[in-house]
Amino acid sequence: MTEPSKKNTAETMREVMADLSKHIPIMTPEGFDLTKPHLVDVPCNREVVDLGDMHRHAAEFLKPARRAGTDRLDDLASFIAWANRFKGETSALFALPDMQKPSLTCIADYHAPGAIDPMNVSGDPTARHCHHRGVYHFPLSDEWKAWMAISGAALEKDDLGEFIEAQAKDIMDPTPNILNGREKAECESWENRLIQTAAKIEGRYGQLTQLLAMSKQFQVYEKSDLSLTTNRDTGESQMQFLNEHKTAEGAPLNIPNLIIIAIPVFRGGALYRMPVRFRYRKSGGKIWFILSVYNPEKAFEASFDEAITQATAETELPTFMGVPAA
Repeated sequence: MTEPSKKNTAETMREVMADLSKHIPIMTPEGFDLTKPHLVDVPCNREVVDLGDMHRHAAEFLKPARRAGTDRLDDLASFIAWANRFKGETSALFALPDMQKPSLTCIADYHAPGAIDPMNVSGDPTARHCHHRGVYHFPLSDEWKAWMAISGAALEKDDLGEFIEAQAKDIMDPTPNILNGREKAECESWENRLIQTAAKIEGRYGQLTQLLAMSKQFQVYEKSDLSLTTNRDTGESQMQFLNEHKTAEGAPLNIPNLIIIAIPVFRGGALYRMPVRFRYRKSGGKIWFILSVYNPEKAFEASFDEAITQATAETELPTFMGVPAA
């Protein structure tokens, strides 16, 4: 027969509380895999706790487990150097040819090539986090932004004069070959290109001095004539007013409708020679001037493609046109 306990209730409670208050240190297991949970049995109420996040936090206290973040580079050379520093077998470039905000992105930890494997119990072996990135936003030149801002807009005479004076350095006078208007084998390729453009849109190139003079002293006199046409077979008549713009002396206006500008697309980039159409519109007693850069997309694409070709060649990475997934 068991001898009855001689401990009173108070003593028993002290022993139980002492046992419960004992701290059992929990150490990170040797070779612990950060990708797996670490479950422990907490003695006080048999609660099961996953210490995986705590272990991961402790493991990354001195050094991160993986690279993450987006670095923003200020020039193309720095972007290329960044890509070459961090690139791996799965790295890739993404180019966005947006005329307003062109950019180039390198994802150092991009997904590996190949089809996905949704049935793999360990996860898709080609998938990556895509969290380590370098981005270069192409800086559009001040000259490009200035001309694009007024392209196609109606300007008053004083506004036109102020703009032309401010951007006079961008305007180049046509060469004798361009003024002649005939393509020649001995002409520079850009000269022949400008000659072709003028022929296509029936344009005639002018000089900076002409444009400045017009912005200061340009006056238009309008003459209206009545034209009456009668079809003798049907007896129908058609009447219209013919408006003709003349100079103060009464001679027909004969002004150049094209000028040439040479500006970089990107800051510090090469100059691109582009024709600009010059037009005016008389409305009541006011004259509006319109400068329209002809086909600026072509210059932008040429400058952007040159930069992308350089980045692709110097990093030896595949380049995709578009925006990567967030």
